[in-house]
Amino acid sequence: MGNERLRLAIAEHHLTTATLAEQLEVDRKTVERWVSSSRVPYPRFRTQVSKILGLEEAYLWPDRDLSESQLNQASRREIVEVYPNRGAVPHGLWRRLIDEASQQVDVLVFAGLFLVDSHPDLPEQLALRARDGLRARLAYGDPASPVVEQRGIDEGIGMDLGARIRISLAAMAPAVGVEGIDVRLHETVLYNSIYRFDDEMLVNTHLVGSPAPRNPVIHLRQVGRGQLFSHYLESFEHVWESAEPLVGSPAA
Repeated sequence: MGNERLRLAIAEHHLTTATLAEQLEVDRKTVERWVSSSRVPYPRFRTQVSKILGLEEAYLWPDRDLSESQLNQASRREIVEVYPNRGAVPHGLWRRLIDEASQQVDVLVFAGLFLVDSHPDLPEQLALRARDGLRARLAYGDPASPVVEQRGIDEGIGMDLGARIRISLAAMAPAVGVEGIDVRLHETVLYNSIYRFDDEMLVNTHLVGSPAPRNPVIHLRQVGRGQLFSHYLESFEHVWESAEPLVGSPAA
């Protein structure tokens, strides 16, 4: 849930997240997260923003004084279920999340080949719904990067991981280049794979030496004042910022 009061105040003062970030000497993405999520800035930034916008902190961040126990309780409510491995996630849950997403889909993986293997209509669905306003950001591992090579070694599949990424990209070709759908390649050592569908998210944890399908999956649903969903979303944003747009044929 976003901070509508902060968003409106910034607009009313003829500012943008970028210009406000310049005044605060922070990254633009930091201010954008304050606006788009329930994340509360550190006290010194709250004070600065309050002065710039001429509004009380209590108005801009009414939840700022919530106790740690209240915040923890809200975050626990975001946990829908924890599965011991990816195979334990019901197929119907994946199907529902894919079918019902209407605003935002974010995917952060190395290969994510299982997603198109088990849902071959995914690229066409994303392309079709993008025409109705859906936005999708898909981040895959760069198949030529040392990070992907090392992860393949760690998982005992060697160069096969790079090949699996290329197969995934080829399968997603119908969605590549569609307005509203962005595909990028990253060189990040992933600690989690993230699958975000509107206000729900599946987080596939990564354990050293264990392939992703064998590792636990956390199902989250965003709620007001909760911090888990926004925390994982920040992680996605961090990787997305440094990822490079896919250039040329997806299978190249």
